[in-house]
Amino acid sequence: MIYYNIVKSPLVTEKTTIQKETSNQVSFKVSRKSNRVEIKRAIENIFNVKVAGVRTMQVKGKTKQRGRIIGKRKDWKKAIVTLIPGERIDFFEGV
Repeated sequence: MIYYNIVKSPLVTEKTTIQKETSNQVSFKVSRKSNRVEIKRAIENIFNVKVAGVRTMQVKGKTKQRGRIIGKRKDWKKAIVTLIPGERIDFFEGV
Protein backbone atom coordinates (compact mmCIF):
# COMPACT_ATOMS: atom_id res chain seq x y z
CA MET A 1 0.00 0.00 0.00
CA ILE A 2 2.97 2.34 0.38
CA TYR A 3 3.29 2.49 -3.41
CA TYR A 4 0.08 4.51 -3.63
CA ASN A 5 1.67 7.20 -1.45
CA ILE A 6 4.52 7.61 -3.96
CA VAL A 7 2.47 7.87 -7.18
CA LYS A 8 -0.17 10.59 -6.74
CA SER A 9 -1.75 10.91 -10.18
CA PRO A 10 -1.10 10.54 -13.90
CA LEU A 11 -0.46 13.66 -15.97
CA VAL A 12 -2.71 13.70 -19.02
CA THR A 13 -1.89 16.65 -21.25
CA GLU A 14 -1.39 17.15 -24.95
CA LYS A 15 2.37 16.78 -24.61
CA THR A 16 2.21 13.61 -22.47
CA THR A 17 -0.25 12.03 -24.91
CA ILE A 18 2.22 12.58 -27.75
CA GLN A 19 5.05 11.15 -25.62
CA LYS A 20 2.94 8.08 -24.87
CA GLU A 21 2.28 7.42 -28.55
CA THR A 22 5.75 8.14 -29.96
CA SER A 23 8.28 7.06 -27.33
CA ASN A 24 6.26 4.84 -24.91
CA GLN A 25 6.65 7.28 -21.98
CA VAL A 26 4.06 8.01 -19.30
CA SER A 27 4.16 11.00 -16.91
CA PHE A 28 3.08 11.02 -13.27
CA LYS A 29 2.79 13.47 -10.40
CA VAL A 30 4.78 11.85 -7.57
CA SER A 31 5.75 12.48 -3.97
CA ARG A 32 8.51 15.08 -3.58
CA LYS A 33 10.46 12.83 -1.20
CA SER A 34 10.57 9.78 -3.49
CA ASN A 35 13.58 8.87 -5.63
CA ARG A 36 13.87 7.13 -9.01
CA VAL A 37 14.24 3.61 -7.60
CA GLU A 38 11.12 3.97 -5.42
CA ILE A 39 9.13 5.40 -8.34
CA LYS A 40 10.20 2.52 -10.60
CA ARG A 41 9.15 -0.10 -8.03
CA ALA A 42 5.83 1.65 -7.42
CA ILE A 43 4.93 1.85 -11.13
CA GLU A 44 5.91 -1.79 -11.73
CA ASN A 45 3.82 -3.02 -8.78
CA ILE A 46 0.75 -0.82 -9.32
CA PHE A 47 0.39 -1.28 -13.09
CA ASN A 48 2.15 -4.68 -13.60
CA VAL A 49 4.52 -3.37 -16.29
CA LYS A 50 8.30 -3.35 -16.80
CA VAL A 51 10.01 0.04 -16.58
CA ALA A 52 13.11 0.84 -18.66
CA GLY A 53 13.94 4.19 -17.02
CA VAL A 54 12.69 7.04 -14.88
CA ARG A 55 13.45 10.75 -15.22
CA THR A 56 12.38 13.16 -12.52
CA MET A 57 12.13 16.93 -12.22
CA GLN A 58 11.09 19.46 -9.61
CA VAL A 59 8.31 21.75 -10.87
CA LYS A 60 7.99 25.15 -9.24
CA GLY A 61 4.49 26.28 -8.30
CA LYS A 62 3.10 29.24 -10.22
CA THR A 63 2.44 32.60 -8.62
CA LYS A 64 -1.21 33.52 -8.97
CA GLN A 65 -2.97 36.83 -8.31
CA ARG A 66 -6.63 37.43 -7.61
CA GLY A 67 -7.22 41.14 -7.21
CA ARG A 68 -4.71 42.44 -4.69
CA ILE A 69 -4.12 39.05 -3.10
CA ILE A 70 -1.05 37.23 -4.37
CA GLY A 71 -0.62 33.51 -3.70
CA LYS A 72 1.55 30.65 -4.84
CA ARG A 73 0.70 27.11 -5.85
CA LYS A 74 2.63 24.24 -4.27
CA ASP A 75 5.89 22.95 -5.74
CA TRP A 76 5.61 19.36 -7.00
CA LYS A 77 7.64 16.56 -8.55
CA LYS A 78 7.10 15.11 -12.01
CA ALA A 79 8.29 11.69 -13.16
CA ILE A 80 8.56 10.63 -16.79
CA VAL A 81 8.57 6.83 -16.92
CA THR A 82 9.89 5.03 -20.02
CA LEU A 83 8.32 1.60 -20.49
CA ILE A 84 9.91 -1.42 -22.16
CA PRO A 85 8.64 -1.87 -25.75
CA GLY A 86 5.40 -3.84 -25.77
CA GLU A 87 4.22 -2.60 -22.36
CA ARG A 88 1.28 -0.18 -22.06
CA ILE A 89 -0.57 1.76 -19.37
CA ASP A 90 -4.04 2.90 -20.46
CA PHE A 91 -5.70 5.74 -18.55
CA PHE A 92 -8.22 7.54 -20.70
CA GLU A 93 -8.41 5.65 -23.97
CA GLY A 94 -11.07 7.04 -26.31
CA VAL A 95 -11.70 10.21 -24.30
